[in-house]
Amino acid sequence: MTFQRLFPRALMARLVPALALLLAAAGCAAAGDPPAAAGPSHQAHAEQPGDKHRGRCLTDCAERIGIVSAFGAEADILVAQTLRPRTHVINGNRFTTGTLKGVPVVIVLSGVSIVNSTMVTQLMLDHFRIERLIMSGISGGVNPAHHIGDVLVPEKWAMPLEVYWNGNNSVPSACGTPGDLACLGLKLATRDGQPLPGYSIPTPRGAVATGLFIRETYVLNGRNAPQGEFRLDYPVDAAMLRVARSIKPQLERCGPRNPQLCVTVQPQLKAGGRGVSGPAFLANPDYRRYLYDTLQAETIEMETAALAHVAYANQVPYIAFRSLSDLAGGDDFTEVGAFFGSGLAEANASAVTLAFLEAWKRQANKP
Repeated sequence: MTFQRLFPRALMARLVPALALLLAAAGCAAAGDPPAAAGPSHQAHAEQPGDKHRGRCLTDCAERIGIVSAFGAEADILVAQTLRPRTHVINGNRFTTGTLKGVPVVIVLSGVSIVNSTMVTQLMLDHFRIERLIMSGISGGVNPAHHIGDVLVPEKWAMPLEVYWNGNNSVPSACGTPGDLACLGLKLATRDGQPLPGYSIPTPRGAVATGLFIRETYVLNGRNAPQGEFRLDYPVDAAMLRVARSIKPQLERCGPRNPQLCVTVQPQLKAGGRGVSGPAFLANPDYRRYLYDTLQAETIEMETAALAHVAYANQVPYIAFRSLSDLAGGDDFTEVGAFFGSGLAEANASAVTLAFLEAWKRQANKP
């Protein structure tokens, strides 16, 4: 019986492209991985950051730090300083590989939003051998002690707009007892064993309950399977945070595009605390105060916690640098205009990223 009779033409039309894709992926992995004799097998050596991704580099198999930026102008600064840049267009997204401050990198623009950050980060991990991740860009302030132009490096990130929306601010009891949502596959965020308070809107006649309670997010990876786990916070990598605390980049008060536009207070690099992300653009000062009072949040934006979730699911270390654009929901438009209109936003954020890469390269070369 002939091959053609076993596999009709219509079936062959479907099989051939699939086989070609599998062969291409296998060839990429073979080209990028060292020979088996060069070292112990994956099963024999201690697990290292990025190990779970070693066989999945569909496009480029060199070990790199992945840099995801939500702000296009900053990504342009980083790409402009990248040596031997090469562009890879994957599903419409432009990934640039090369060397930045002596470190092999791949840079991509995620675009705004939790969804875009999630999709682009996973796409990067699937197509490149990413040893560590950096998210950089701008964000709104939550802690009123910070100033426009400061660059924050939180030690953990959370997604407080993952919520359970109850009919009032009574602790939800969907599964029988207050706070128990297990029958729904959900878990409320807690402090000292008690659910975090729901958000209420202050009014002249008193607080109005919204019924919005912060939830933890379910995440599954190779370490916690098959049960998975619920998390509120995604800690950044301790080694990367240690290096970030050591750097002293020159942060500007006036931007390069228009030196006449300056912020009032000299920007500083500040590490520590909790950053938060969500699908909502926050211009509500009352909700900002709720985030500060309830979570002691330092800053809010729309991408980093999603990248952190993907990083945790794939067991890839990460860190994030965020340049403050304003106090979320504030009204100081003069300072905000100086921040964006002068190029200060991207200049300071990229200065921290570049200083970090230089310091990371130095510590990697220490005996």
